[in-house]
Formats: sequence, structure tokens, C-alpha cells
Amino acid sequence: MNRYRDWLEQAKANLGHAQRSLAMGDYAWACFAAHQAAEAAAKALHMKHGQVAWGHSVTELLLSLPEHVRPSPDLLNTGRALDRHYVPTRCPHAHPAGPAFAQYTEAEAQEALTWAAEVVEYCEHQSLAN
Repeated sequence: MNRYRDWLEQAKANLGHAQRSLAMGDYAWACFAAHQAAEAAAKALHMKHGQVAWGHSVTELLLSLPEHVRPSPDLLNTGRALDRHYVPTRCPHAHPAGPAFAQYTEAEAQEALTWAAEVVEYCEHQSLAN
């Protein structure tokens, strides 16, 4: 049974969580949830093509897609930007001082949501087209 649709729906739910976190002013969590949305979407596209994908790097997940659905360098750069939100959004030791949640701004969270939406949309489109 190929569960790529479940992963795609999870990606959309994670994106919704990111949007709600942004609205609540929880910017670090919005950035992390945005990363999680992109990660789940990339894993969905792997599953659509019968591949098993492990790991948490959006960039690596996108790079390891089959060549005919591998995204452009611009979207890979989007993945790189989202990967920066995987650990530092939750771990105080990733910052010189202060709690992790205090290190993020509304603008950063909005940007992360935009990037995640691009990855989710790309992966959804590719899963329907191929």
C-alpha cells in the first residue's frame, strides 16, 4: 500500500499548524512547523515514486528525488532555507544566549510559511502529474 496521500495530507496539516502558530505569535514554532510541512511533502513525493525516504533535510529529500521530478535549483535553495529551522527553533544551545523561541520574528515566520507552501505545492503538483 502506497501511503503518499497520507503524507501529503500530513504536509498540509503541518502547514496549517504553522499558519496558526504564526497567528498566535509563536514564530519559532511556525518556522519549525513550516519545515515539517516541507519535509512531509518531499517524503510523499518519494513514496509516490516507490522510494523510501529517511532523514529530516528538506534539501536532501528534494535532491534525492527521481531526476524527472527533481525540483529546480531555486526550490532546492528554498529547502536549504527551511532546513535552518529544524534544530535552532527548538534548542536554546543553538543560539549564543536566550531561549530558542525568543530568536524568531514574525517576518521570518511568514517567510518560512511562504517557502513551505512552495514546497508542498510543488510536491503535490508532481504527485498528481506523474
